[in-house]
Amino acid sequence: MSTLQDILQDIKPLDTRAMSEAEELQRSLIKPPGSLGELERISIRLAGITGQVRSTIKHKAIFLFGSDHGIYDEGVCSSPQDFTRKLMLAYSGSQDAGINILARQAGAELRLYDLGIKGLSHHENIITHKFMTEGTHNFRLGRAMSIETAEAAIMFGANLVRDAKREGVGLIGTGEVGMANTSPACACIMAALKSRDVSMVGRGAGLSDEAFRHKQQVILDALNLHSESLTDPVNILSCVGGLDIAAMTGVFIGGAVYRVPVIVDGVISVAGALLAYLLEPLTREYMFASHESLEPAYNHAADTIGLKPSLRMGMRLGEGTGCAVYMQIIDDALAIINGMGTFDTL
Repeated sequence: MSTLQDILQDIKPLDTRAMSEAEELQRSLIKPPGSLGELERISIRLAGITGQVRSTIKHKAIFLFGSDHGIYDEGVCSSPQDFTRKLMLAYSGSQDAGINILARQAGAELRLYDLGIKGLSHHENIITHKFMTEGTHNFRLGRAMSIETAEAAIMFGANLVRDAKREGVGLIGTGEVGMANTSPACACIMAALKSRDVSMVGRGAGLSDEAFRHKQQVILDALNLHSESLTDPVNILSCVGGLDIAAMTGVFIGGAVYRVPVIVDGVISVAGALLAYLLEPLTREYMFASHESLEPAYNHAADTIGLKPSLRMGMRLGEGTGCAVYMQIIDDALAIINGMGTFDTL
């Protein structure tokens, strides 16, 4: 059985030959070179990922990870914790939520995973893989999860990409649901960047000024509690992370191992992307940033990785909604390189 260290060693750089040929093709298309900006750069990087100058993506999937968080008990979230369960059920078909509509619009399959949602039992449209039945522990008091659980959740995410690639999925988005999960996301980013700057902490979903100050202090207390253990991404996840973040870390690693482009959503997703990047910097080449999150920690993480989100739309819903919108931009980039005529044909 492969371990995390095993698969990290399987990550290889982009195919520079295919990228050079794609860049040359872009220069020959009926337009001024570079005039389509990011659409050109996307198609060139996709060539490097797939090894095909004219890449095609027939199947897309958005992985939405649901989990509860023990840090909720500290009063860092204004929504009832049971909303995690209720929203997951909505995504599963009881009614359309934002991600259902946008995934359908993008032609993407929505895959739902229960990694540890309180009170959620088996559902035919949700894949149940509860690493912790009640979600993570309160990381202000102790570790959020064991090191073994953190690594298992990472490997779970990576293996999902492996299996999806075998099924013909060529593009993956990352989404999540879990009340209070901006707290572990911010804590992971601050720990990864070795920062205690509480200005990175965002309000999440509508905290009052008093509750917001309390959230900042809770995260600072937790980072100080675990300071000697925050030595590497797996320990960071174990100490202050979430099951959703751990699984997304694995998805970003899996994207690089199995050469499948993976889209970063908001601040929860970028926390996983940052930890994957710190485990192996080459993972960055397989990531695409969708939209800029309003959470302040997002930009710190994205800048460290070297990601530049294409969209600034004030989105803060989560669920992978930014990924669904960005999938249509990737479709446009591929349509250009695959369909536009060249000056040679005029």
